Amino acid sequence: MYKLALLVLTPLLPDPGKGNLWEDIASMTLFSKGIMIILLFMSVVSWAIIIYKYFRTKKIYNETDRFLREIRANPELDQFYGHSKKYKLTPFSGMLRSAYNELKGLVEKRRYSSNPESKTEILDEDLEYVEETIDRAGVDEAVKLETGIIFLATTANAAPFLGLLGTVVGIYVAFKDIGERGTATLAVVAPAIAEALIATAAGLAVAIPALIGYNYFVSKNRLMTERIDNFKSELFSKFKKEIMSREKS
Repeated sequence: MYKLALLVLTPLLPDPGKGNLWEDIASMTLFSKGIMIILLFMSVVSWAIIIYKYFRTKKIYNETDRFLREIRANPELDQFYGHSKKYKLTPFSGMLRSAYNELKGLVEKRRYSSNPESKTEILDEDLEYVEETIDRAGVDEAVKLETGIIFLATTANAAPFLGLLGTVVGIYVAFKDIGERGTATLAVVAPAIAEALIATAAGLAVAIPALIGYNYFVSKNRLMTERIDNFKSELFSKFKKEIMSREKS
């Protein structure tokens, strides 16, 4: 576990003095080692989220662009509905399927109603239900985009404080060594000070990438949320136009 931590942190940390960085970490107090392990866990998970979310976000944007081009080129929602199932990442596909299934359910329910005067055509109140369904589906899809980035925010906020906690422990150990040996020479305080600096640097090394990743994904999600809001009205208009054209025919 310690070697894995060093493989992650060694490129980011200077060698504090004559001693080897591996030896400096191995000589840390048990408390500081525990902090390093926690920071290692947070770093590994953060990088895994950053890499996964980066490629997934890229695919979502590319798929969304293709989806918009196809739905705008295809005037028939019935025909495009089956075709839209291949789009599994873009939020727009989920919105379309939710609205289409809601409308289909309303029509089917009225068609098989026990009321003999029941009509199968689409009413104004059906369109209101469809509009509400599109709004709810848009919110649900926007929430899905936030998956994983909360951990990045937590890491970005907590890692520096964990490093600071390790720093405080290192300073405490340094003062304790001075008190026990009755001298404040460099040989006495250097190991504890090195431990404190390593903890500080480790906390920052974990927090900075997490903070950059969090800000990046928040900005991308905000942009996609705006596109979702714009697509709500576009999708509802497409439903309404198709329904009106069928009624006229």
